[in-house]
Amino acid sequence: MLNKLIYCIDSINQTISNLVSWLVTLMVITMFCIVVLRYGFNIGSIAVQESITYMHGLVFMLAIAHTLKINGHVRVDILYQRFGPKGRAVVNLLGSLFLLLPVCLFIIYISWDYVATSWAYYEGSREAGGLDGIFLLKSLIPLMAFLLFLQGLSEAMKSICQLNESE
Repeated sequence: MLNKLIYCIDSINQTISNLVSWLVTLMVITMFCIVVLRYGFNIGSIAVQESITYMHGLVFMLAIAHTLKINGHVRVDILYQRFGPKGRAVVNLLGSLFLLLPVCLFIIYISWDYVATSWAYYEGSREAGGLDGIFLLKSLIPLMAFLLFLQGLSEAMKSICQLNESE
Protein backbone atom coordinates (compact mmCIF):
# COMPACT_ATOMS: atom_id res chain seq x y z
CA MET A 1 0.00 0.00 0.00
CA LEU A 2 2.77 2.43 0.97
CA ASN A 3 4.73 1.62 -2.19
CA LYS A 4 1.64 2.24 -4.35
CA LEU A 5 1.14 5.65 -2.77
CA ILE A 6 4.83 6.50 -3.23
CA TYR A 7 4.63 5.42 -6.87
CA CYS A 8 1.46 7.48 -7.43
CA ILE A 9 2.94 10.68 -5.94
CA ASP A 10 6.26 10.21 -7.76
CA SER A 11 4.42 9.58 -11.03
CA ILE A 12 2.34 12.75 -10.67
CA ASN A 13 5.41 14.91 -10.11
CA GLN A 14 7.37 13.13 -12.85
CA THR A 15 4.56 13.73 -15.35
CA ILE A 16 4.27 17.40 -14.40
CA SER A 17 8.04 17.78 -14.68
CA ASN A 18 8.10 16.14 -18.12
CA LEU A 19 5.38 18.48 -19.38
CA VAL A 20 6.93 21.59 -17.85
CA SER A 21 10.38 20.76 -19.21
CA TRP A 22 9.09 21.55 -22.69
CA LEU A 23 8.52 25.11 -21.53
CA VAL A 24 12.28 25.60 -21.31
CA THR A 25 12.57 24.96 -25.03
CA LEU A 26 9.59 27.21 -25.70
CA MET A 27 11.17 29.94 -23.54
CA VAL A 28 14.40 29.80 -25.55
CA ILE A 29 12.53 29.96 -28.86
CA THR A 30 10.33 32.82 -27.62
CA MET A 31 13.31 34.76 -26.32
CA PHE A 32 15.13 34.25 -29.64
CA CYS A 33 12.07 35.60 -31.49
CA ILE A 34 11.84 38.60 -29.15
CA VAL A 35 15.48 39.50 -29.78
CA VAL A 36 15.25 39.02 -33.56
CA LEU A 37 12.03 41.04 -33.81
CA ARG A 38 13.27 43.82 -31.53
CA TYR A 39 16.76 44.31 -32.95
CA GLY A 40 16.16 43.08 -36.47
CA PHE A 41 12.78 44.63 -37.22
CA ASN A 42 12.23 47.12 -34.38
CA ILE A 43 9.07 45.26 -33.30
CA GLY A 44 8.30 44.65 -29.64
CA SER A 45 5.51 43.11 -27.59
CA ILE A 46 5.08 43.46 -23.85
CA ALA A 47 2.75 40.46 -23.76
CA VAL A 48 5.34 38.21 -25.41
CA GLN A 49 8.02 39.49 -23.04
CA GLU A 50 5.76 38.80 -20.06
CA SER A 51 5.09 35.31 -21.38
CA ILE A 52 8.76 34.55 -20.69
CA THR A 53 8.19 35.46 -17.04
CA TYR A 54 5.07 33.30 -16.90
CA MET A 55 6.86 30.31 -18.44
CA HIS A 56 9.83 30.81 -16.12
CA GLY A 57 7.48 30.82 -13.13
CA LEU A 58 5.73 27.70 -14.37
CA VAL A 59 9.03 25.85 -14.79
CA PHE A 60 10.34 26.64 -11.33
CA MET A 61 7.10 26.39 -9.39
CA LEU A 62 5.91 23.15 -10.94
CA ALA A 63 9.28 21.39 -11.14
CA ILE A 64 10.36 22.06 -7.56
CA ALA A 65 8.72 18.85 -6.28
CA HIS A 66 10.45 16.80 -8.97
CA THR A 67 13.76 18.36 -7.92
CA LEU A 68 13.11 17.05 -4.41
CA LYS A 69 12.26 13.65 -5.86
CA ILE A 70 15.61 13.38 -7.65
CA ASN A 71 17.46 14.76 -4.59
CA GLY A 72 18.48 17.89 -6.48
CA HIS A 73 17.90 20.49 -3.78
CA VAL A 74 20.82 22.10 -2.01
CA ARG A 75 21.62 20.57 1.34
CA VAL A 76 24.37 20.98 3.88
CA ASP A 77 26.27 17.71 3.62
CA ILE A 78 28.75 18.17 6.46
CA LEU A 79 27.37 15.21 8.40
CA TYR A 80 24.83 13.74 5.99
CA GLN A 81 27.48 12.47 3.56
CA ARG A 82 29.14 10.51 6.36
CA PHE A 83 25.97 8.73 7.42
CA GLY A 84 25.05 5.31 6.13
CA PRO A 85 21.72 4.54 4.44
CA LYS A 86 19.89 4.20 7.78
CA GLY A 87 21.29 7.49 9.10
CA ARG A 88 20.35 9.28 5.91
CA ALA A 89 16.86 7.81 6.08
CA VAL A 90 16.45 9.13 9.63
CA VAL A 91 17.67 12.61 8.61
CA ASN A 92 15.37 12.63 5.57
CA LEU A 93 12.39 11.46 7.62
CA LEU A 94 12.93 14.01 10.40
CA GLY A 95 13.65 16.79 7.90
CA SER A 96 10.48 16.00 5.98
CA LEU A 97 8.25 15.72 9.04
CA PHE A 98 9.56 18.68 11.02
CA LEU A 99 10.79 21.08 8.35
CA LEU A 100 9.51 20.45 4.82
CA LEU A 101 5.89 19.49 5.47
CA PRO A 102 5.18 22.28 7.99
CA VAL A 103 6.77 24.87 5.70
CA CYS A 104 4.63 23.67 2.78
CA LEU A 105 1.47 23.91 4.91
CA PHE A 106 2.52 27.39 6.04
CA ILE A 107 3.07 28.51 2.43
CA ILE A 108 -0.38 27.22 1.46
CA TYR A 109 -1.98 28.97 4.44
CA ILE A 110 -0.16 32.28 4.07
CA SER A 111 -0.61 32.50 0.28
CA TRP A 112 -4.30 31.61 0.22
CA ASP A 113 -5.65 35.15 0.84
CA TYR A 114 -3.01 36.63 -1.46
CA VAL A 115 -4.13 34.37 -4.31
CA ALA A 116 -7.84 34.74 -3.49
CA THR A 117 -7.54 38.54 -3.61
CA SER A 118 -5.84 38.31 -6.98
CA TRP A 119 -8.62 36.04 -8.26
CA ALA A 120 -11.33 38.34 -6.86
CA TYR A 121 -10.55 41.00 -9.42
CA TYR A 122 -8.78 38.86 -12.04
CA GLU A 123 -5.51 40.69 -11.57
CA GLY A 124 -3.73 41.45 -14.80
CA SER A 125 -0.55 43.08 -15.94
CA ARG A 126 0.20 46.62 -14.86
CA GLU A 127 1.78 47.22 -18.25
CA ALA A 128 -0.34 48.38 -21.17
CA GLY A 129 -0.54 45.50 -23.59
CA GLY A 130 0.60 42.98 -20.97
CA LEU A 131 -0.95 39.62 -20.15
CA ASP A 132 -4.08 39.64 -18.03
CA GLY A 133 -3.33 36.45 -16.12
CA ILE A 134 -1.32 37.42 -13.04
CA PHE A 135 -4.00 35.77 -10.90
CA LEU A 136 -3.16 32.49 -12.66
CA LEU A 137 0.55 32.97 -12.07
CA LYS A 138 -0.04 33.68 -8.38
CA SER A 139 -2.08 30.49 -8.15
CA LEU A 140 1.14 28.59 -8.68
CA ILE A 141 2.27 29.47 -5.15
CA PRO A 142 -0.16 27.22 -3.23
CA LEU A 143 -0.05 24.66 -6.04
CA MET A 144 3.74 24.50 -5.74
CA ALA A 145 3.49 24.08 -1.98
CA PHE A 146 0.88 21.32 -2.39
CA LEU A 147 3.00 19.40 -4.92
CA LEU A 148 6.06 19.83 -2.71
CA PHE A 149 4.02 18.63 0.28
CA LEU A 150 2.98 15.50 -1.62
CA GLN A 151 6.56 14.82 -2.66
CA GLY A 152 7.70 15.41 0.93
CA LEU A 153 5.20 12.77 2.05
CA SER A 154 6.57 10.42 -0.58
CA GLU A 155 10.14 11.02 0.58
CA ALA A 156 9.13 10.47 4.22
CA MET A 157 7.42 7.20 3.26
CA LYS A 158 10.53 6.13 1.32
CA SER A 159 12.60 6.78 4.44
CA ILE A 160 10.18 4.74 6.55
CA CYS A 161 10.40 1.88 4.05
CA GLN A 162 14.19 2.09 4.08
CA LEU A 163 14.27 2.04 7.89
CA ASN A 164 11.92 -0.97 7.95
CA GLU A 165 14.14 -2.84 5.48
CA SER A 166 17.27 -2.31 7.55
CA GLU A 167 15.75 -3.80 10.70
